[in-house]
Amino acid sequence: MARQKELKLYRNIGIIAHIDAGKTTTTERVLYYTGRKHQIVDVHDTKDGKGSTTTDYLEQERKRGITIQSAAVSTEWKGYQVNVIDTPGHVDFTIEVNRSLRVLDGAVVVFDGVAGVEPQTETNWRLADQYNVPRLCYINKMDRIGANFAHCVKGIRERLGANALLCQIPLGSHDEFCGMADLVAGVGYIWASDDKDSTWETVPLADLRARLKFESTVDNDWIDQLPQLRQDLLESALALDDDAFERLLETGEFDPVVLKRCIRQGSVGGTLVPVFCGSSYRNKGVQQLLDGVIDYMPFPGENGGISMVDEDGKIIGEQEVRDDAPARALAFKVINDQFGTLTFARIYSGVIKKGDTLLNVTRGKKERVGRIVEVQANATKDIDEVRAGDICAFVSMKETETGDSLSDPAHPALLERMRFPDPVISVSVEPKTRNDIDKMSTALYKMVKADPSLRLEVDKETGQTVLKGMGELHLEVTIDRMRTELGVEANMGKPKVSFREAFGTRVDHTYTHKKQSGGSGQFAEVKMIFEPGEQGTGVVFVDEIVGGRIPREFIPSVEFAIKSESRQGQIAGYEVVDFKARLIDGKYHDVDSSALAFEIAGKQMFREAHRMSKPKLLEPSMRIEVVTEAEFLGDVIGDMNRRRGTVSDQGQKGLQAFVQGFVPLAEMFGYINFLRSATRGRGNFTMEFDHYDEVPANLVDKLMEKEAK
Repeated sequence: MARQKELKLYRNIGIIAHIDAGKTTTTERVLYYTGRKHQIVDVHDTKDGKGSTTTDYLEQERKRGITIQSAAVSTEWKGYQVNVIDTPGHVDFTIEVNRSLRVLDGAVVVFDGVAGVEPQTETNWRLADQYNVPRLCYINKMDRIGANFAHCVKGIRERLGANALLCQIPLGSHDEFCGMADLVAGVGYIWASDDKDSTWETVPLADLRARLKFESTVDNDWIDQLPQLRQDLLESALALDDDAFERLLETGEFDPVVLKRCIRQGSVGGTLVPVFCGSSYRNKGVQQLLDGVIDYMPFPGENGGISMVDEDGKIIGEQEVRDDAPARALAFKVINDQFGTLTFARIYSGVIKKGDTLLNVTRGKKERVGRIVEVQANATKDIDEVRAGDICAFVSMKETETGDSLSDPAHPALLERMRFPDPVISVSVEPKTRNDIDKMSTALYKMVKADPSLRLEVDKETGQTVLKGMGELHLEVTIDRMRTELGVEANMGKPKVSFREAFGTRVDHTYTHKKQSGGSGQFAEVKMIFEPGEQGTGVVFVDEIVGGRIPREFIPSVEFAIKSESRQGQIAGYEVVDFKARLIDGKYHDVDSSALAFEIAGKQMFREAHRMSKPKLLEPSMRIEVVTEAEFLGDVIGDMNRRRGTVSDQGQKGLQAFVQGFVPLAEMFGYINFLRSATRGRGNFTMEFDHYDEVPANLVDKLMEKEAK
């Protein structure tokens, strides 16, 4: 079957933002205005559990009023196929944004018109930078009290470092928000009402001053500045085309088609970030936002394909997005429920049909494509084939996990993998009844397979099953989803912090392993230098042996021993990170030396050297932002200090005050209870892992006692 719609008519976009900026509300309006659904459900109407928005269909999402897992929907706008992924805004579920951005061609970043750039927006922006995803900014909630368009734009430029190009300016704010001025088209759009089917009037920019008079001086100033703002837009965009720019300067004239082409060129290339505005809840601006997606976001392959890598992750080429190439796809999400497994994939090249066999290049296993479905959030529709640029799901793949590369068996290729964050918090998990032990293990395995930011371990000393994740909410939701989706009930223990250990000082040490028990014995001597490294450098092993002091075949055994033993430090058995181990000398015996002897020597060497170095205990330090009324700020800051935290910034966000800082994770459990009490329920906070800090020596024993309970 030939391609039904040419590639240039596709847009694969994600909606990303901080929690409560309006991603899901915007997605609901997109589906309504594109004709995909005929009724709008608002997020605040779902908490009774009776209804749900299209993309927030999980029970946990309805109850909490937040997005927990990314959901894909497909729709059409003006002849274009638009595949949209609505992503979570809560930091505990950043993994969903990470894997979505990996396979998307563009992103709409939604901002709260009052709060502006918020912490999770910064995190998501950095992820988009990492994957080179072009962005379009949508400043939402211009109808809220305290909405400040200038504050948002300043944050986009200064905090995110983006070259923001103002394509739209709001007309009014709060109760007076009635539409926006389109600087590209040179007109204003004025809505008749807030109704979802309301029409708008198109008015030339020059006539807006006569039509509109606002109570706010700031809102009136925006109207007065429109001629200059439009000139700024023209100069910034047309600077990408020398002829058009010269014509503008000489005659003041320009070709509207060339203007749009220049904005698109800058947006796709990442040199410009178009800025739109509106109020999704009040049904204003979503249609214009969709036009912006069509006009300025790239089609699949326009911004390049995907890198192909070798087994070590080094880039060896690029796979272009085209049909006439071997089939290659990246699995970016796995969902398990009682009905089976759905493996979401982005097709980068070729054509994949029902019944085809693909090679999972990552694991060296073959997978048969039984069913292919187009996903509409929690609904699916069977399709016969998918082509380059498509996003789909394969049903019941047994071996494939998140990040795996699927390929034509005759032309295997490993595609660049995603990078996942390390978990920072852990809990013990046990079944509600003894009969459920096996069911719980199977359910936990399925949850971990679906979510790469989860880890599952068994504590060697206690025998407990330990689940690690990104935060208390992340783990709580995982256990709850096991109940609702897989029918397995489990109890969750008290959260524990994932500490780390490090070398305190440089250590020069020699260790000799000698064992004689009749016949051939064991002998190995190693001399090493251990040095603390910079944060994030990991474990670096350096072979400095010269003159054959240790035979070449034994050196890998020493390296293996050091790296495996570093998983358990000498303070409390936590992983030892960020050090350099230099093997500088040693001795061997022609008969008694072996790889095993040198491995044993390496392990003992590490234990003794780490103990001698005055080792340090490291704890995860969280970046925290609290937003509340100004009158409660003193109590919040005082509490941060009591929790061993430091304040890095404070100020105003619209009508509310904020404080930012760093607090050890060990001190943050149950923080929401304090905040609700201290701010009379008016405060909220966000928290994300930032770095590891040394635990003060006088607190090590106290913290370890607390963790042992």
